[in-house]
Parts: sequence; C-alpha cells; structure tokens
Amino acid sequence: MAKALIGDITSSPAESIHGVDPRDHVATALRDLVAGETLNLHGQTIVARADIPKGHKIAVRAVGEGEDVLKYGWPIGRATAHIVVGDHVHVHNVETRLSGVEDFAYAEVRPEPHASPPAGSFLGYRRKNGRVGTRNEIWVLCTVGCVANTARRIAEKANARFAGRVDGVFAFPHPFGCSQLGDDLTHTRKLIAGLAAHPNAGGVLILGLGCENNQLKALLDSAPGLDPERLRSFTTQMVEDELEDGLDAVEALVAIAERDRREPAPLSDLVVGLKCGGSDGFSGVTANPLVGRIADKVSDAGGTPVLTEIPEVFGAEGVLLARAATREVFDEAVEVIDDFKRYFIDNHQPIYENPSPGNIAGGITTLEEKSLGAVQKGGRAPLVEVLRYGEQVGPHGLTLLEAPGNDAVSSTALTAAGATVILFTTGRGTPLGFPAPTLKIASNSALAARKPGWIDFDAGVVLAGQTMDAAADSLMDLVVATASGQPTKAELNGEREIAIWKQGVTL
Repeated sequence: MAKALIGDITSSPAESIHGVDPRDHVATALRDLVAGETLNLHGQTIVARADIPKGHKIAVRAVGEGEDVLKYGWPIGRATAHIVVGDHVHVHNVETRLSGVEDFAYAEVRPEPHASPPAGSFLGYRRKNGRVGTRNEIWVLCTVGCVANTARRIAEKANARFAGRVDGVFAFPHPFGCSQLGDDLTHTRKLIAGLAAHPNAGGVLILGLGCENNQLKALLDSAPGLDPERLRSFTTQMVEDELEDGLDAVEALVAIAERDRREPAPLSDLVVGLKCGGSDGFSGVTANPLVGRIADKVSDAGGTPVLTEIPEVFGAEGVLLARAATREVFDEAVEVIDDFKRYFIDNHQPIYENPSPGNIAGGITTLEEKSLGAVQKGGRAPLVEVLRYGEQVGPHGLTLLEAPGNDAVSSTALTAAGATVILFTTGRGTPLGFPAPTLKIASNSALAARKPGWIDFDAGVVLAGQTMDAAADSLMDLVVATASGQPTKAELNGEREIAIWKQGVTL
C-alpha cells in the first residue's frame, strides 16, 4: 500500500510489529513482545532483546549515542545510549531535542492535486447568519461562577418542563468571571460570547449576577453574530425569582426554536474540531491519520477542519508550517507557536513537559513523537487561517486555533470557534463530552472493546487488515450521521462540560 500520510500503515496485519516510514529507526509492537522472540518486518528478521509492551517501540536499525531517532520519517528525539536492532526504544534511551523558540523559514506552498470533492450532505439547522448547526438546543450560559448553579437548576427544570420540543436544554457553568483581570477576563468573555453565537444553539439564555467583572452588557456588546430574537438575558440581582424568570425566558426561546427543521446542507457548511486526548503508541498510526483523512474530505468539500492544542505542535512545527497557504498565515502560525513556548518559559517551565504519564505508559517517549502523531489530524490540506483563543472561524479550509492541550479547555475553544462536531481521538479513553457533539475514536480495538459506552468508532480496525481508505469512508459516514442528529456516546451519557483557559492572577 502506498504511503499517503505520515503514519499510514505499511506492514501486513499478520506481522507483530509495523513500520511507518522506510527511513525509520523504530517500529511499533502490535502486541506484547517477549525477549528473544524472532520477528519479521517486510523480510527483515529482528530479535527482541527485551520484553516490549504493546504500543511501544522496537529498534529496526542501529542508532549511535547522540544521534537522532526517526519515526514517521522525522526525528522524535536523540539517543542517550547506543541502540542496537531489537532494543526497546523508550524514555530510558531517548530524550527530547526541544529546548526553546526556533527559527523557521517560509516556503511557498504548491497545492497537491486532489480528487473531486466528495459528494454528500448532512441535515442541519441553517441559522439567520448562514451558519449551519448540527443540533437545535437551548443553551443556558452565565457570566460568572456565582450563578453557575442557578443556570444548572434552570436547565434541569426546563428539560423536564419542555421535554421533546427541542433537542434539549443544557447549562454550561464555569467558575470564572469575577476577580479576573486582563487576558483572563477577556478569555472568559470571548468564550461565553462564542458559545452564545454557536449555530447548535437555537436559543440562548445568559445569566449575570450584577457585580462581577464580566459584566453582562459588556459581554453582549462584544459578541458578534448574536440573533436578538433567539437571545434572552438578565442579571439575577435585579429580579425577584431568578428560577421562574429563567424558565419563562427558556419557554419563549423553545417556542421559537421548536419551529426549526433540519434541511440538507452541503459538507462545505460543516466545521469539524480535531482533538486528541490520552494518546498511546498507536494514536499516530491509526486514529490520528484516519481523522486526517476526514479533515481532508471536509476541506476538499469546502468545509472547515480546525486543529488546536498548540503545545502538541512543538517538535512537529515544520510539518504544519510547510503547508501555510500564504506568508501571512505562516507568520501568524509561527507567532502563535512561539508565544506559547514563551508562555512556558516565562512561567519557568520546560516546553517539553509532555507527554503525560498515561502517554508514556502507552508507548510515547517524547513530545516530538506525540506532536508528530497529533498533527496528522490536520491531514494534508493547506493551512489557510490562524485564530487566537476565543476567535471564531472565517474562511473555509484548515484552521489552526490557539489553545492548550488540556482536553476540556481545547474542546471548549473548538466549540466557541464554531465547531459543530468534534472528532476526539484517544488511546486511553475518557468519558468527557463538550457542547458540540463529540465522537470518541479509539486508536486500538482493545480500548473500543473495553469501553463501548465511551467509544464511538474503532480505528484499530486498520491494524486488523481494513484499509485506511475503507475506515475513513466508514468514519465519514458516522460524521455525517452525527451532524444529522445521531447522538454520540457522550451525549447519551449526559457528558456536557466546558472549561475556560486561565492564565493570570485572581484578585
């Protein structure tokens, strides 16, 4: 099978290890390997020199101490000892090459030829501003954490009172909005404003307290794209019974939204958030490149895939920056990446303080390895736009959004930017869900079998012989079905959370 993306599988499913790129020094164990076991990779005989857990790396070429170790055809770190064929390659003999801010040179992109845009559409809710939602819900938001529980109580009562008239009434509480200054206050305001303008919300109620830094009027004045007909708001200090006033407001919104109907919409109206969490050694060879195929399908159709988690670009910047459509986009992407590195440095933290303990247990050794696997979610499309945290999508095409790697913070940022479906790859599993319907895509079949209540799609099928193209077609069918109203596992489980990025001081 021809190698189409970084991470495409090149070995047969019958083998116990597989390689990614012919230049690689390592391959990945498809099962637990035992010391002394004889293995075969494309005719090469390899003897395991140690017990190697499933998902971890085995050396298929010798690497001298101090030399770069290649996976995906790119360096994932530097050997700290001489590595011989058959060695277990991990944190005991490889270290990161990352240290600080780097220099990058712009090169004009020559677009690759693509197949004809995929045919198809989804059934969505077209809003007055032209954006198309995948759900028709009522969202209850709050300016400040002091009324977070009030928002939750209103949503709970409204769901019981108005059941079946819309897709649901949901509150998205948070602890911020008071005692915040500078960027923290701006972040909170932008995120709530972005959620209020989201096309999945057929109506929005925003609650204020009255004395908070994040004043309701300032938030409303700063929110672009709000439909006044579908918005209600009030400060709870100024009403006698905030629960009844809230329920009255929701009832008025339900009366408007229940008249909405799904209608066919082209894939160009789809905004897909791209996210990974709890990665393992298979994430970069199954789930992430598979999602990259979906990003390309959406982009080729004129839609908007959105990539985020800037710290998980560190070490793979070259892969992404090489696809910047213009010099302006290149410069903006470099600025976002460098600003995030300085954010770590200014807080006296190393930029490579990643992967997490769970990532390491799953076989990921360095941040470079994690990043080279993670950026594959963006596929091969040119990068056409860079958004700062809290900004909303504009032009169609692959977009890079500023946000940290934290699952809840980055997924909330994706939603506020306009994502109407989120594709969330995982090798370890998580029950988390977010305001936009979130599909969990397992990197390995063992996880999918163990947690069927969490996982929506098993990308491990490509290790069992299914082609990446066939798996991508199946996943695309699921994306369209989800966009057309089929609930995700997280939605069925009632998992709907938001989290806001806090950086600064609290008064």
